[in-house]
Amino acid sequence: MGRKQISERQFWVQRLSKTSLRALHILGVVGAGGGILLDVPKADWTLYWTIAMISGSILMLWEVFRDWRWLIQLKGVLTLVKLGLLSLFIPLASYKPELLITIVLLSVVVSHGPAGLRHYSIIHRRRIDGKKEIKG
Repeated sequence: MGRKQISERQFWVQRLSKTSLRALHILGVVGAGGGILLDVPKADWTLYWTIAMISGSILMLWEVFRDWRWLIQLKGVLTLVKLGLLSLFIPLASYKPELLITIVLLSVVVSHGPAGLRHYSIIHRRRIDGKKEIKG
């Protein structure tokens, strides 16, 4: 069973869309992260938080719809761990800076770690490659 080929136009639309979403996500994380780390009043960084949460949710859904195996690969699992850490912002509010730093460090592993690590399946206990992805 061959992979569905997409046109060059579709490729570029998908690539630019994903790159734009990633850019928005990084902008949101930087804005909200700066507010959290520098103890800026929440009202001054809430917009950035909203941008980070919406763009991050869309990126995550993009990955799950593209290939469900993302959820069992380390890159997906660590993203879910990051969401778990984000959920601790309310009960452990005094530890927001430490939680944020941990989330950022996990993000680097997910984004820039070797493919063998990112594609490692926690279920199969080995690397599994999913569908070819459009990098962004």
